[in-house]
Amino acid sequence: MPTYQYQCTECGEGLEAVQKFTDDALTECPSCNGRLKKVFSAVGIVFKGSGFYRNDSRSTSSSSDPAKSKSSSGSESSAASSAA
Repeated sequence: MPTYQYQCTECGEGLEAVQKFTDDALTECPSCNGRLKKVFSAVGIVFKGSGFYRNDSRSTSSSSDPAKSKSSSGSESSAASSAA
């Protein structure tokens, strides 16, 4: 179940509540009976595993060939420039 943050518009007190998605939002401050407002903040998401990149679903020969040709041509040009 997600944890929601609320802040009272009257007294400024903040509180957290663990609620189901189907539960109604809290509307009344428990300390002063003022109006509660839901506080939204940024959420950090980390994608782990395969399937999150464009080239994950492609065959290894088609996705690795262009990268090899780019890197080999790039190393040849940098080697030629450093030799000159």
